[in-house]
Amino acid sequence: MNILVTLAFVTGILMALAGVPQIIKIFKNKSAKDISAITYIIVFSGAIVWIFYSLRIKDTPLFLSNCIGMAVNATILVGWYLYGREKT
Repeated sequence: MNILVTLAFVTGILMALAGVPQIIKIFKNKSAKDISAITYIIVFSGAIVWIFYSLRIKDTPLFLSNCIGMAVNATILVGWYLYGREKT
C-alpha cells in the first residue's frame, strides 16, 4: 500500500506539471493564439474542486498535486490573456 500511495503522489505531481512545456512555449513565443482557454478553465475549476475535497478528507498529497496543477493552469490562462486574445 505504501508503494501505491507514493506512486500515486509522484504521478499526481507529474500530471500537475504536464502544462509546464505549454507555459514555456507561450511565454517564449509570446503567443497563445492556438490555446483553447475553455479547456484550461475547466481543468483549473476541477483542480479547485479537488482541493476542497482533499481538505475535507485531509489528504495532503491530493491537496499538493492539485495546488500545483491549479497554479500551472492559472499560468497558462494568464499567458492566454496576455498573448492569445484578439486585441481590440
